[in-house]
Amino acid sequence: MAHPPETTAKLRAAYVYDRLGLDAASDRAGISIATARRWKREAEQAGDDWDRARSAARLSGDGNQLITQMILDDYLTLHQATIEGVKADAKITPLVKAEIMSRLADAFTKTMAAVAKASPQMNRLGVATDVIQRLSRYAAEVHPHHASALLEVLEPFTVELAREYA
Repeated sequence: MAHPPETTAKLRAAYVYDRLGLDAASDRAGISIATARRWKREAEQAGDDWDRARSAARLSGDGNQLITQMILDDYLTLHQATIEGVKADAKITPLVKAEIMSRLADAFTKTMAAVAKASPQMNRLGVATDVIQRLSRYAAEVHPHHASALLEVLEPFTVELAREYA
């Protein structure tokens, strides 16, 4: 059975722009998965690589914001887990905790700077991050005995900052 060109366009749009799997996209277009695979393969042979188009679509417009947010979310999850691990480890001395906190703050700042470049809307979070880094360095140098208390406050606060400014 021949399908109108609109069906091919619907399949491609579901796959490329809506980021559905080929199975789900074929269901949406009302065609079999075998037909969807064939059309995708034929399009690629004709120079229309749907996977590349899908990647490009994700990077353009809101896609860039989405990727940036995903990277930030992943980083914040790892950052928080590391802080929790440092807090829970009684073998780590306050001075070593302060050093770890300073390094984490530096990594956080660098990550946020990269996020700000990729997503200007998140630049405000970059400024807030700079303040956190400066506070962490100051505390590590001048008040290392307060490292545990500062970690306890900064851990949830950095997550709150990300929510507020992202």
